Amino acid sequence: MASRSRQLAGLAMLLLPAVLCLQMPAPSRAQLQVGFYNTTCPNAEALVRQAVTAAFANNSGIAAGLIRLHFHDCFVRGCDASVLLTINPGGGTTEKDSPPNNPSLRGFDVIAAAKALVEQSCPRTVSCADILAFAARDSVNLTGTNSFYQVPSGRRDGNISTQDDAINNLPGPNSTADSLITGFARKNLTAEDMVVLSGSHTLGRSHCDAFLFKNRERLASGTVSPAYQALLEALCPPTSGQFTLVTTEIDLSTPVVLDNNYYRLLPLNLGLHFSDDQLVRNGTLNAFVNQFIADETLWKQKFFAAMIKMGNIEPKTGAQGEVRLNCSLVNPASSSSAGVIEMPLPDNDGEVATS
Repeated sequence: MASRSRQLAGLAMLLLPAVLCLQMPAPSRAQLQVGFYNTTCPNAEALVRQAVTAAFANNSGIAAGLIRLHFHDCFVRGCDASVLLTINPGGGTTEKDSPPNNPSLRGFDVIAAAKALVEQSCPRTVSCADILAFAARDSVNLTGTNSFYQVPSGRRDGNISTQDDAINNLPGPNSTADSLITGFARKNLTAEDMVVLSGSHTLGRSHCDAFLFKNRERLASGTVSPAYQALLEALCPPTSGQFTLVTTEIDLSTPVVLDNNYYRLLPLNLGLHFSDDQLVRNGTLNAFVNQFIADETLWKQKFFAAMIKMGNIEPKTGAQGEVRLNCSLVNPASSSSAGVIEMPLPDNDGEVATS
């Protein structure tokens, strides 16, 4: 019996380390960090800003394109620059060429220019996903906010891009309030985050087929201004169902300034898209709209925070993914070493700061 007890005691001692390991928390996933490239590429953000500023000086509308490009990237497979790929190694149509993105997305050339500058300074170091996040922030800054918020970085680039992912994840211009809330919730964004981020529609333009035909239904229900719809009908080609490259500003008054005018238009039945108008047809969402109409500073503060939160959707970090040499293509097999570049892990708890 004593021998049996000694055997059990010995077994317990052998098992104790394993039991303790099971009780210990699992290693936390690497988090994004402000100043991630401070030592490996300290001028990375300045170089991206240089490329964005040059493009903006030539065409102020590019700011809206870059913000939207970041949004469409993060909602599909997380913020991993998959929207920039022109070829999916697995075959098939990419996100970039999917119906929700082609031909409405733009800014790819700006990201390529920024990547070229960064590669010259710090080869194989800065991901395209981070460059896209920096470019979106710089676009916000250039459109009149006079605020420069800090962007956590450390993202890695993905190597899969399919049109089905874009079709299934991106909210469309005809989305209902419920589907918008549900779609954002799947990305861990709240209903308020959705209304806040929708305010980016104060910038940019939209194609006729994204609003014209649905707005004829809105006209019948009294949820779009008849005078506004008449202007849109005059602008857009009359051929029903034919795609056209004709566009119009989403915000009639200040289309190149990031302000709260988008929200001011909604109660006047001047929301361009059905999805815009839905924000004032739902009591919960309309309460947020009224807050942002009354306080532009509040909206901007929440917008910066929501952009950071959106940029943290399912990022690839650590040894996941790769650092692409060319933002539009995955790295060739001969450059596989670039896909396993060791990025330093954050040295803080992952908190971010805004200013």
